[in-house]
Amino acid sequence: MYVSARLWDSAPPSEWIANEMRRDTRQLRQNDTFGVSFDTYYDRRNAFFFYTNPLGARADQQITNEGKPNGDWNPIWDVRSGRFKDGWSVEMQIPFKSLRYRPGRSQIWGVQLRRAIRRKNEWVHLTQVPRSTSVVSPSRGIFRISRSGTLVGLEAPESSRTLEVKPYAISGLETDRVTIPATSNEGHADVGLDVKLGLTDNLTADFTVNTDFAQVEADEQQVNLTRFEISFPEKREFFLEGRDIYQFALTAGTIGTGSRNTPTLFFSRRIGLQSGNPTPILAGGRISGKVNSFDVGALSIQTGKDENLGIESTNFTALRLRRDILQRSSIGALFTGRSASTVADGSNQTYGLDASLSLSQDFNLTGYYAETRTRGLAGNDRSFSGHANYNGDLLGAELRHLQVGENFNPEVGFLRRRGFRETIASARFSLRPASIEAI
Repeated sequence: MYVSARLWDSAPPSEWIANEMRRDTRQLRQNDTFGVSFDTYYDRRNAFFFYTNPLGARADQQITNEGKPNGDWNPIWDVRSGRFKDGWSVEMQIPFKSLRYRPGRSQIWGVQLRRAIRRKNEWVHLTQVPRSTSVVSPSRGIFRISRSGTLVGLEAPESSRTLEVKPYAISGLETDRVTIPATSNEGHADVGLDVKLGLTDNLTADFTVNTDFAQVEADEQQVNLTRFEISFPEKREFFLEGRDIYQFALTAGTIGTGSRNTPTLFFSRRIGLQSGNPTPILAGGRISGKVNSFDVGALSIQTGKDENLGIESTNFTALRLRRDILQRSSIGALFTGRSASTVADGSNQTYGLDASLSLSQDFNLTGYYAETRTRGLAGNDRSFSGHANYNGDLLGAELRHLQVGENFNPEVGFLRRRGFRETIASARFSLRPASIEAI
């Protein structure tokens, strides 16, 4: 698939903002950009988004339920940019294999185009999006997938069943004169395998044996001056694809409005890492994708033991089912578990139900209820939340209540604090005087 555009600009190139070539960076979002999103299932809630700047930098995201995008999704595609007398041009080349879409050659997709002119703070879309989407940031208008245009007459190649096999082998020699006893030219070797298999056009299975993360980008160092744990992003490829399925209690169109204290029930970085110490992943598998109106996710991973650190071999499990209802709403259930708890003998499980209801373009409701099961932590082991949000152009209001029990213990999740209640209410009045052209 090819997407091309000619972008006229009355200002000379010296006034354009184009100073970033790195992929998916925050700075790239502050450049002049052109982007396109494709709602390939035409469900008016999910999309793939690609954008670039006058230098030809690349950025890509998966947008789920008009909410928080997955910026770590990095498909294969290419882009070239150029300049002409009155502006700049762009041509994108996006392989159909980098996208997922419904079976059949004749396709109907949703499509949205966006241009950003940063020196003017101007954001232009193919179709009109509500002003309320720009309350937090004007760049988020692209997330309103339900307002996208309709792309007809598209003939896509019949999607083939995916089969990818990635074996690896690694070996080396190590010499250490300061250890007791000292080692000299001590050899080591390891092998492993990753397999991706397309079960259907929209359902994929992944398997891994002795997983290798040697090429994963290192975390940025941070100094933590608080008593709360820091959440680092997931960067391991095996856990990146389809991670949006496990998002819990996220309302369409309300990205950025949740509390930092809201528990994350599934946090994949708990797998292969315990108390800051890495543990080997022996084997595992997962299934992710879409079946009709259902988003489906299932994962099981077995990690090894470390007798020196007292870490047991542990099985991690996550099951997620979410159903689309109405136009922009969903209901779902989530289960996570680990066979060896870190705080007690026996296992740990987490059960949760969530709902996200978009009653109009501006009024959203979301909520969840979750419980954990850990030996010795009976009672006060629940967490629940309710959130109502009206985000109109002139008026806005928000009411949120969150409660986390003292014994709530999601060990495959992320929890900054426990044993608290939080209630937040806010209101907004946004006046736009017609006499002031800048507003």
